[in-house]
Amino acid sequence: MPKTQFIVEPGAQQVVMTRDFNAPRELVFRVLTDPELIGKWWGPSDLTTDIQQMEMREGGAWRFVQRDKDGNDFAFHGIYHVVDAPRQVVQTFEFDGLPERHVLLETLDLDEKNGVTTLTQTSVYQSVADRDGMVAMGMESGATESLERLDALLQSQRVDS
Repeated sequence: MPKTQFIVEPGAQQVVMTRDFNAPRELVFRVLTDPELIGKWWGPSDLTTDIQQMEMREGGAWRFVQRDKDGNDFAFHGIYHVVDAPRQVVQTFEFDGLPERHVLLETLDLDEKNGVTTLTQTSVYQSVADRDGMVAMGMESGATESLERLDALLQSQRVDS
């Protein structure tokens, strides 16, 4: 099974996450960006994800709301800066639940070789403290679970195709 790898260098403002998928880049991009499919893989499996807004274009906005079994909402939003299908998406990312504004810039790159697509996501935080806080909150385990769910969905999409 593919493993998600993280580079979290001491003193740096970024986290780099990579994972290989046994699927063509076009399929990976479609599953990553299809509002009908995002809720099937984005975030922990014990939460539901509602795609409230998703304008996949430069300058377009996105907003996802997750809900737990007790009815608590966790909202995330941002702006798309680059949408270069099926190679790259650059967007901002904010979690509404933090009392102060913590905006990060995410760059998602997809590269394919021999039917295997490598996803590399670089998240740049406003400060090392912001980055360290997100890592301390369990960002790595949450991202790993999301990408495992994405991998399972990709495999089912390949069977359905």
